[in-house]
Amino acid sequence: MALFDATLFAEATITLVVIMDPPGTVPVFLSLTGRKTRATRNRAARQAVLVSLGVISLFAVGGHAILGYLGIGIPALQGAGGLLLLLIALDLLAGKGSTEPEAVEDVNVALVPLGTPLLAGPGAIAATIVFVRQTDGGIGDYLTMALAILTVHLILWLCLRYSGVVIRVIKDSGITLLAKIAGLLLAAIAVQLIADSVRGFITGAA
Repeated sequence: MALFDATLFAEATITLVVIMDPPGTVPVFLSLTGRKTRATRNRAARQAVLVSLGVISLFAVGGHAILGYLGIGIPALQGAGGLLLLLIALDLLAGKGSTEPEAVEDVNVALVPLGTPLLAGPGAIAATIVFVRQTDGGIGDYLTMALAILTVHLILWLCLRYSGVVIRVIKDSGITLLAKIAGLLLAAIAVQLIADSVRGFITGAA
């Protein structure tokens, strides 16, 4: 049995990259950390990616069992993630969060909403669970999935780590505009997640 499945690796990596959208996270990341120091931004990027890696890995190992034990379905996960993102989006659109430089906030934004549910959101969690369930349970498939998850998070870290280049171009006023745009995008993502959640509940009940 091969220890590396190139097809599985390509499918899992491409799917997770599309869902987690590393370049698309940069505007939200900058809207939340753009006025922080470079060291703080780098720390937030590292923490967010590590949180996402931990959440995705946890659900890759025991996601199906965890959701089954708690009686939680993917639609419920989507609804919760959508509501949380909607609250963050409303804060960004209202101009909050950009004038509070407390250190504790630096950690909070790295955990929520950056680490989860923005990076490790319902879509990425659901896709990971599906890929793991489709494997034959061999050690090679598990190693392939682990490598795919690590590769995706390396791409995420690179996008966030070097997002400071964008700050030097757009300046402080650009960050304010970026926060509004990111808030609008987040609101759209949140509404889509809630809609998918409702659709999932209706389909499951039908």
